[in-house]
Amino acid sequence: MDGADYGVLAPAWAGTAAASLSSDTAFVQAMLDVEAAWVQVQADAGLCSSKDAQAVHAVASAQRYDLALLASKTPDGANALIPLLGMMRELLAHDGAPASASTALHRGATSQDIIDTALMLVLSKTLAQVQADLCSTADGLAALSQAHRQTVCIARSLTQHALPTTFGWKAASWLSAILDAEKQLETASLQLRLQWGGAVGTLASLEQFLAGNHTAATTSGQLSSQLAEHLGLQDTGAPWHTNRMPILQLGSALGAAIAALGTFGADVLTASRPEIGELSEPREAGKGGSSAMPQKQNPVRSVLLRNAAFSSPGLLSTLFTAAGTAVDERPDGGWHAEWSALRELARLAAGAAFHGSFLANGLSVNLPAMQRNLALGGDAVLSERLATVLAPLVAGGKPAIQALVRRSLNEELPLRELLRAQIPAQDLSDAELTELFDPEGYLGAADRFTATVLAEYSARKELWQSQN
Repeated sequence: MDGADYGVLAPAWAGTAAASLSSDTAFVQAMLDVEAAWVQVQADAGLCSSKDAQAVHAVASAQRYDLALLASKTPDGANALIPLLGMMRELLAHDGAPASASTALHRGATSQDIIDTALMLVLSKTLAQVQADLCSTADGLAALSQAHRQTVCIARSLTQHALPTTFGWKAASWLSAILDAEKQLETASLQLRLQWGGAVGTLASLEQFLAGNHTAATTSGQLSSQLAEHLGLQDTGAPWHTNRMPILQLGSALGAAIAALGTFGADVLTASRPEIGELSEPREAGKGGSSAMPQKQNPVRSVLLRNAAFSSPGLLSTLFTAAGTAVDERPDGGWHAEWSALRELARLAAGAAFHGSFLANGLSVNLPAMQRNLALGGDAVLSERLATVLAPLVAGGKPAIQALVRRSLNEELPLRELLRAQIPAQDLSDAELTELFDPEGYLGAADRFTATVLAEYSARKELWQSQN
């Protein structure tokens, strides 16, 4: 039976680039790439022959291996690299490679070097995809924000109507979170590190080999730097095998992206309920159908963003628990727990960013529904403004105004009539009173805040374009 993980139970990332970028095949290929790169670095330094490097390169293709068999052997050593090395050496012998190629393979390294470094390679590609889709999401949200800077709608706090705001500022708030998340991911992607320390982080075996090789004109540090350069990773000059902060930084950045997208999706889900109807997902062929109710158009993109947001905290907890309980020079189980948790976070972030891009660039805004819902709260939605402006004109000040608001709500009486009865016309004209009830006059600094976020987006956009 085919043992591949296609994501049947993971709709947030199934069918997206995340599925292939972080598949078992991709991870095995990354391990093979590290091993092949290491032999190539040795060949370049004269520590083995070019034929050795060519032979290892020839067996460094995941397509040459039975991954189901590899997986079945993984429990024997508690990681996949150990059986993979055995398979590589078998293939080298089968291909008629010189015995020296098998000796150069994995020389001075340990399983953690290969696995941690391979994870960095997988994450490098996945992070690039997440960032690209976050940039596209930002484009869509910026367009929405700009188009609706003057679109007045109701703001809600604790699920209830609160005060007037603009949809432009609401979209800008989503955009601001996406921009922050993208910057965190960029920082994380620039810190993807080579892990290279040998059995216990001392490179003792490699140092011994170099000391005994009188023709060697290079140091272990130089070899590590060349390997990092070959793989496109950072070299900090020392292994990080007992320092799990790089894993936590990556996981946290991925979790932040998922959370930012989750908030966007959750707000769209609320606003797309038929009784609210302010927003709706783009209609796409084959998307949002129901198996039992053909009349339904489910907001599936938003649902998947929320799915990812629900799933990520437990994965982050696993990473932090593993880091906080790591022991010795290789943790007994904590290290192993990181692998699937980090990969799933990467998959969820990539899947969520993919769906977020489609949602942001296709979201429909229902202006009549926004106007209708704003009017539902009646004059009471301006009560904060009324209490501030009219307190000096009413005996009893703010408490008296608040009492009138409560009376208006409880007795279903027009608030402006209650206020008109309390305030003499010479102190406040009818026109002035009417103006106080205009929601467009009580938007505060919403437009300025929107402009600030849009300016940040524009600057960030220029940076993205210069990098590409």
